[in-house]
Amino acid sequence: MAAPASNPGTAVPAGQGLENILPNYRLGKTLGIGSFGKVKVAEHVLTGHKVAIKILNRRKIKAMDMEEKVRREIKILRLFMHPHIIRLYEVIETQQDIYVVMEYVKSGELFDYIVEKGRLLEDEARRFFQQIISGVEYCHRNMVVHRDLKPENLLLDSKCNVKIADFGLSNVMRDGHFLKTSCGSPNYAAPEVISGRLYAGPEVDVWSCGVILYALLCGSLPFDDENIPNLFKKIKGGIYTLPSHLSHGARDLIPRMLLVDPMKRVTIPEIRQHPWFQAHLPRYLAVPPPDTAAQAKRIDPEILEAVVRMGFDRATTIESLRRREHNKATVAYYLMVDNRRRISSGYLGAEFLEARESLSAAPSPSDPMSSTAVGRPGAHFGGHASMLGGPGRRTLPSPSVMQHRVVADRKWALGLQVRAHPTDIMAEVFRALRELGINWKKSAQYNVKCRWAAPYVEHSAHGGGSGDAHMLLGSSPPHADGQPPTLLDGLEGAAEARLIKFEIQLYKLREEKYVLDFQKLTGPQFLYLDLVGNVLSEVRLH
Repeated sequence: MAAPASNPGTAVPAGQGLENILPNYRLGKTLGIGSFGKVKVAEHVLTGHKVAIKILNRRKIKAMDMEEKVRREIKILRLFMHPHIIRLYEVIETQQDIYVVMEYVKSGELFDYIVEKGRLLEDEARRFFQQIISGVEYCHRNMVVHRDLKPENLLLDSKCNVKIADFGLSNVMRDGHFLKTSCGSPNYAAPEVISGRLYAGPEVDVWSCGVILYALLCGSLPFDDENIPNLFKKIKGGIYTLPSHLSHGARDLIPRMLLVDPMKRVTIPEIRQHPWFQAHLPRYLAVPPPDTAAQAKRIDPEILEAVVRMGFDRATTIESLRRREHNKATVAYYLMVDNRRRISSGYLGAEFLEARESLSAAPSPSDPMSSTAVGRPGAHFGGHASMLGGPGRRTLPSPSVMQHRVVADRKWALGLQVRAHPTDIMAEVFRALRELGINWKKSAQYNVKCRWAAPYVEHSAHGGGSGDAHMLLGSSPPHADGQPPTLLDGLEGAAEARLIKFEIQLYKLREEKYVLDFQKLTGPQFLYLDLVGNVLSEVRLH
C-alpha cells in the first residue's frame, strides 16, 4: 500500500494539536520568535533529517499587511532548487496558521560572520561571492529578481556554504515590463531604485552584490551615513573609496558593479568571465545551473528506490517529482537528496556538471525583463526568521502544478537589439521622434514618454487616401436637448481614439548588447503597432 500523500496549501481543520497538524515531524526547540510567528527545529519522521518549520499566525500577518510578502516568498521558493538558495519542502495551512517547512541552516547569517571576523581574506570572500552569484544567476534565469540582497539575507550552513533567503521583496519578471518600486535596504539599493526610476531587475541585484563583495573584502560598507539624505547622495553619486589592501582584480571588479549608470554596469555573465571571479572556481559552479524544468526531469534512482521502500508508489512519486508537487513522497525524496549532497564534496556538482554540454550550446540566460512591482519597502529579519518580522536596519561596522510554480507571463515585446553606445542610441531615438512629429518627454536618462495624435482624415465618397492614418467618425449620441450630433461632436469623440501614448526604455542585455523596448500606454493597438514600425524604420543603428 502506498502511503497517502499530503496536500500542502489546503486548510487543516482548526482546533487540532501540533502533533495532528504536523504528524510527519517531531518538533524540537524554538529557534526564533518574530512579530507574527516563530521558527522551530523539527525532525522529519520518515528520513530522520532536520528541518526548520516557520509557524506564521494569519491574524498577525494580516494586521501587519504582510500577506503579500509571505505569499510571494512561498510561491517563489516552491519553484527553486539550488544549492545556494534556501529550500522550501512543503506548506501546511490551517485557519489560524501557516506552517512552512524549510531547510535547516544552523550557522546563522553572513552578516554576523563578517562582524565577528572583520574583513575576510580574498580567497574566502571569493568563495562566498561565487556562491552568491551562482544563486542570483539562477533567480534571474527563472525570471525572478531578489531586490533585497544583503548579508542579513545570506545564511550559512554547517560547512559555511551560502544560502540566499528572504524573497519577500522579490518579484517575477515579465517580458517587456519594468519595475519601479523603491524597496530593499538603502545601503544596498542601486541609485535607480532609490531615485524611483524604472529598472529591468537584474542590474539592481548586481549593484547589491557589488556592495556585498565590498563588505566581504573590507569589513565595512561602501555607502554609509546616519543621515539618509546624505546616504542617498553618496549612492546616487557613486561616492566611495577603495582601500589600498584590495588586490588588483578586486579593485577592477567592484567599480564595474557599482557603476551609477545601469547601462554601463557589469552583468552577471560578465562577472562570471572576470579573472578575479574565475580564480579557484569550483567545478560545479563553472557553468550556469540548469533551470527548474531541466531539474525536474532528473531523478536520482537510488533515492527513488529508498522512497519506494518507505511504501510510496513508484509511478506516482515519479510523476509528482516531474510536476514539482509537494507531498509526503517528494518531501522525503528531496530531504534525502539534499542531505546526501550536503555530505558529499560535490554539493549538487554532478547535477550541474551534467548540464555543461547542453548549457554551453544553449542560448544565454533569459533576457532580463520584468513586471510592474508589487513589493513594499520594510525591514526584514534574515535567517530562518525571514518571514517573521523583526528589527529594523542593521549596519556593518563603519495544489496543481501551476499553483506550486512561479509562472512568468511571457509576452511578445516590441523593440530593437543593438550594440551601439547607449548615448548614440538615445540620440538616434530623439532624432527619429522629431522626424515623425512625435511629442516626447525625457523622464529618466534612458526612459522617454511619448505622445502622438493621428491626423484626422475625412473619407470622401470615393474612399481611398494617402499613407496617413484614416480615422472614421463614430456615431455620437444625441444632445440632451434632443438635437442631432454635429460634425464637431464626432471630431471630439474621435480625438481620444486617435491619441497614442507609449514609453521607450533602453536597458542593458549582456556584454555590449542593449535592448530598446517599446510599451503602449494608451491608444488603438493597430495604430500603435504601425507607429512603432515607423519609429523603428526611422532609427538608423547598426
